[in-house]
Amino acid sequence: MDRVTATVRDYYGAKLNGREDLKTGACCSTDHLSPRLRSILSSIHPEVTNRFYGCGSPIPDDVEGLTVLDLGCGTGRDVFMLSALVGEAGRSIGVDMTPEQLAVGRDHQAEQARIFGHRISNVSFLEGRFEDLSAFGIADGSVDVVISNCALNLSVDKAKVFAEIRRVLKPGGELLFSDVFASRRLPADVATDPLLVGECLGGALYVEDFRRLMAAAGWLDVRLLARRAIVLDHPYVELLVGPTAFSSMTIRTFKLDNLEDCCEDYGQVATYLGSVPDAPASFILDDHHRFITGKPMLVCGNTAAMAGESRLKRHFRVDGDRTTHFGRFECSPSGSSAQAGPAQASGCC
Repeated sequence: MDRVTATVRDYYGAKLNGREDLKTGACCSTDHLSPRLRSILSSIHPEVTNRFYGCGSPIPDDVEGLTVLDLGCGTGRDVFMLSALVGEAGRSIGVDMTPEQLAVGRDHQAEQARIFGHRISNVSFLEGRFEDLSAFGIADGSVDVVISNCALNLSVDKAKVFAEIRRVLKPGGELLFSDVFASRRLPADVATDPLLVGECLGGALYVEDFRRLMAAAGWLDVRLLARRAIVLDHPYVELLVGPTAFSSMTIRTFKLDNLEDCCEDYGQVATYLGSVPDAPASFILDDHHRFITGKPMLVCGNTAAMAGESRLKRHFRVDGDRTTHFGRFECSPSGSSAQAGPAQASGCC
């Protein structure tokens, strides 16, 4: 077992017994949940929710009957939320490297199935690392959505993780995750400090390195949904990281083969049909694409593909194709600084 993995298992298995044991504000989610999600959350056992260390809320839309994989599931808060959302016909799979965390989820697995009205549990908890999902028997193109909540930073080989995610997703499948990102590369001795590793700061990706890593793995257009600055409020941590700024970002991207590395104009128009649960009036694709129900919206080729060829395609009508190219599509994410997020750094939507 490598040093980082050993640190993670010790921190989350022995040192943390609840959110009150966290030393910084990195692993703390403040995201708003819809009334439906709040209702589901209220039905999950407090022992599970009290040991939740996510930094966002990457809960996908419209997943009934689908297979969803949660990398770094911990005690299973998001796994159980997804269990309710996918229904008895779907599957909710959680992978984590900390046995003590998984034991909590397994203890409540049967009870949560009963609460959700399922005859048998649709949840699976798997112990291990994210870098080789084939070790769990997860086949190519077998998963509809992959999520992760403040856990991919803990991986010792992030390039392998993002390649594995692409392998297991179905064509048009979605990767939706929240994690900690850094404004610069941390020195190696700082990045491996046990406290920084455990608090999800040591393994935080520099946003430009994330862009390069994703492009190399075939993810050419990565979208930012939400971002918040992280307040460390810990003298030792602040001394170690110096001027580094950390942010929690929620990222969305799709397994689509025809995406380009910048926004191109083909004169395509996408119209949201208002059919996503909890989003009858509008649908937010990313931080600068809010589709109003029934209102045609001129979009770049990549956005047209996300609307018309991904798992969300039944909720959109896309007019036009890529027969005629009209040049670069002027489409910029909100904000103007290099820290705005990986989507801006790539030059894509």
